[in-house]
Amino acid sequence: MSFSDSDSSSHGGATEYKGFRQISRDRLLNEMLGSTRTGDSKSTWKVLIMDKVTVKVMSHSCKMADITDQGVSLVEDLFRRRQPLPSMDAIYFIQPSKENVVMFLSDMSGREPLYKKAFVFFSSPVPKEFVNHIKSDTSVLPRIGALREMNLEYFPIDNQAFVTDHERALEELFGDVDNPRKFDACLNTMATRISTVFASLKELPFVRYRAAKTPDDSTAAAFRDLVPTKLASAVWNCILKYKTSIPNFPQTETCELLILDRSVDQIAPVMHEWTYDAMCHDLLDMDGNKYAYEVPSKKDGQTERKEVLLEDHDPVWLELRYAHIADASERLHEKMSNFVSKNKAAQIQQSGRDGSEISTRDLQKMVQALPQYTEQVEKISLHVEIAGKVNRAIREMGLRELGQLEQDLVFGDAGAKDVINFLRTKQDATPENKLRLLMIYACVYPEKFEGDKASKLMQLARLPREDMTVINNMRLLGGSSDDNKKTGSFSLQFNAQKTKQAARKDRSGEEETWQLSRFYPILEELIEDLSKGELPKNEYSCMNEPSPSDKGGSRRSTPSSPMQPSQISAHSMRSRRTTNWARPRNSDDGFSSDSILRSASNEFKKMGQRIFVFIIGGATRSELRVCHKLTTKLRREVVLGSSSIDDPLLYITKLKLVSERELSVDNLKIQSWMP
Repeated sequence: MSFSDSDSSSHGGATEYKGFRQISRDRLLNEMLGSTRTGDSKSTWKVLIMDKVTVKVMSHSCKMADITDQGVSLVEDLFRRRQPLPSMDAIYFIQPSKENVVMFLSDMSGREPLYKKAFVFFSSPVPKEFVNHIKSDTSVLPRIGALREMNLEYFPIDNQAFVTDHERALEELFGDVDNPRKFDACLNTMATRISTVFASLKELPFVRYRAAKTPDDSTAAAFRDLVPTKLASAVWNCILKYKTSIPNFPQTETCELLILDRSVDQIAPVMHEWTYDAMCHDLLDMDGNKYAYEVPSKKDGQTERKEVLLEDHDPVWLELRYAHIADASERLHEKMSNFVSKNKAAQIQQSGRDGSEISTRDLQKMVQALPQYTEQVEKISLHVEIAGKVNRAIREMGLRELGQLEQDLVFGDAGAKDVINFLRTKQDATPENKLRLLMIYACVYPEKFEGDKASKLMQLARLPREDMTVINNMRLLGGSSDDNKKTGSFSLQFNAQKTKQAARKDRSGEEETWQLSRFYPILEELIEDLSKGELPKNEYSCMNEPSPSDKGGSRRSTPSSPMQPSQISAHSMRSRRTTNWARPRNSDDGFSSDSILRSASNEFKKMGQRIFVFIIGGATRSELRVCHKLTTKLRREVVLGSSSIDDPLLYITKLKLVSERELSVDNLKIQSWMP
């Protein structure tokens, strides 16, 4: 079983630098589908057959048009009844499971196989017994055109992010520790999929992980504390096999991987993040990146439902997604105004509305410009509508005041009196927002939830008793320590020497930014420390300890050369309290929406070693934003991996399931307000 030898490694000397998602797409289209177009198969159409997992893998990286361009005329489900096409070749992209191998052999064995020839690509390493089983069928063997391991079983959801599609990771890894079968199945599949990222990119990582606070796994709390350690070990074992089985796989480390779990920052998943991207996913009824809206029908004047994907192919979304919602709204207004003033068709239509006569020449110009005009205006208008809907939700839910309280709590500028006052005076706040506030409060002031104090807070907030489960389950993720056992509390604080109780500290070095953008996820500090080689070894261990000269830096520089000051920028200083809730930036810090577009294509060519971060239990929009930000700041592509990407409501639902296993994600809903 061989891995196709390609030049798709991330830093191939003179080889052009390709981003993480682009490599995934190129391998599927060129290395897999394209490799079957040889000899007598070059001009013939083929059938592509996949299982439910590989369909997701393909759909996250490629469009149907891309697949068709590679000679695929039909896409089929492995487990559905299919029409025999004995004159056509078939490409199988499947997981190496017993059921899949049996189904493949059923298709291609006997006197009348379903297809003329089969090109078989497995998404992850194939056990030897499966290979032997295939080879033992003498009727199938001559009909196999290729039998390879693609080692690509992850799901890219962004140019710099992927998931392993483990929606129940919190429940299965941190919940029922008495069910080792579910735990092992989840952990092993997660490790396999993570390792295929490095097989696909031909990268050998230093594998760092959050070390357990407890020395053994004698208790349930300690067992949960060991999850990052166990996953790191499983990933490293997979990668060791790749070193000997994949041609041209690096034998020395080429990148860094940091494995964390959700306990590292339980505030980020429920904090109100004020960027356009996060607000859309938090406040709108979106299905993943899919946004649905109503438009007037061209036929009968009624409305019809349309769906759009808010993804990288949309230039307006790409530009504005990490802008503060107020900044995004202002920029959209400017875009619409500038477009009308510059576009001829728009000017002509405007003049027509003003009652002035339109000449034949003007009409001709309008017709010529109209297609482009319609497309551009539709794109901008869509985002104007979305931003307007988000801003209405902010006003109607009173999120500015709540957001200020959340930020003050996290930075130690608010305490019990402020929270109690809010709960007493804002009884109309949504149950979800009150619960999120209490979760943040519990992270900063765990002692306020000892004994019956938590119940009294829930009563004050008028929240049902079952919501208390969420607060209790935060302890399950927080691990255990001697202090916690004595007090019965849990703590997520990173600096016990603070003079005030806070979960974050203000950072120095940047210009003032928008109010309510003061918060940052802990991931930002961890990645910066990792890049500088300053992660504490006792807290973040390494499976393959690097030598001192290998810490941080770029592959394009010598190992002993220190990083330049521009590569290790100072931390961001969040403005304290400002009088304007939506205050624009005073300077371009390299992360404004315009600068992202300016630098995205060219700057990747100058990147140093990649940094990969994997978060067990779900990542957040704020953490994805940080990875994009630090890619520009550190001059190293930062790739975020996780079991899933969760909006706040979904995260709360999953956290509740950690102890309530009789429920499911589908039937458990927390009351929420929707605009």
